[in-house]
Amino acid sequence: MTIHYLESAADPRVTDYTQLTDVHLRKLREPAEGMYIAESSRVLRRALAAGHQPRSFFLAEKWLDDLQDILGAYPDVPAFIGSAALLEEITGFHLHRGAMAAMQRPAPVPLPELLAGARRVAVLEDIVDHTNVGAIFRSAAALDIDAVLVSPRCGDPLYRRSVRVSMGTVFQVPWARLNSWPQDLRLLKDHGFTVAALELTDDAQDVDKVAAQNPERLALVLGTEGAGMSAGTLAAVDLTVKIPMRNGVDSLNVAAASAVAFWELRPRDGLRD
Repeated sequence: MTIHYLESAADPRVTDYTQLTDVHLRKLREPAEGMYIAESSRVLRRALAAGHQPRSFFLAEKWLDDLQDILGAYPDVPAFIGSAALLEEITGFHLHRGAMAAMQRPAPVPLPELLAGARRVAVLEDIVDHTNVGAIFRSAAALDIDAVLVSPRCGDPLYRRSVRVSMGTVFQVPWARLNSWPQDLRLLKDHGFTVAALELTDDAQDVDKVAAQNPERLALVLGTEGAGMSAGTLAAVDLTVKIPMRNGVDSLNVAAASAVAFWELRPRDGLRD
């Protein structure tokens, strides 16, 4: 193992971990540098199991025993060890989930490859809350969504909070960022997908009725928090779908709505093992 004990928060070797609480800075910096942060030993293990490559490890000494197998498996990857106070000074928050790792971002999957064989795809339009992004990916992984596409302004699925909320399931679901929105919805139609928006419109169909039709290939578009679906997107989709509400409730949080819709709109031959 290559272990380095930190003595200063200004150590230039740990710049990957500095200012982790500055969302604006990190969401610009991490994709540009081809990296992301995996936080907690569970998430870290899932990232490695998915084949992602670590740049370095970052942990308090008390977690060394828990991660001996990982550190031993990557003997050439540096592991930076420090006191809890020093690690907090570097990151900006108390590190209480065991460990972190700076990971190399995997190469983007070409869209045709992503869609090949897919039956259910989720499309996220401008969802900016990373908690919602992570929760949607967790539901997608659990409920057999084959791929997730995100609009150009959507939050980063590999941002630290997204990864953590997803419990690392973001590594299990293939995803790609679209370049042109909503024009790229045409690409889904070209691949034989029915494109449906989960949105309350005058002509929206109940989700169970659409589920009964059991489309062979279905892409479900989820709109941004608050404002909902843009007019351009609604004009580009094939139909709109709604979840019937009771007791005067007009809508669900987008992450909760995604779980309901993913389950209802699953292929009628059921979930895969």
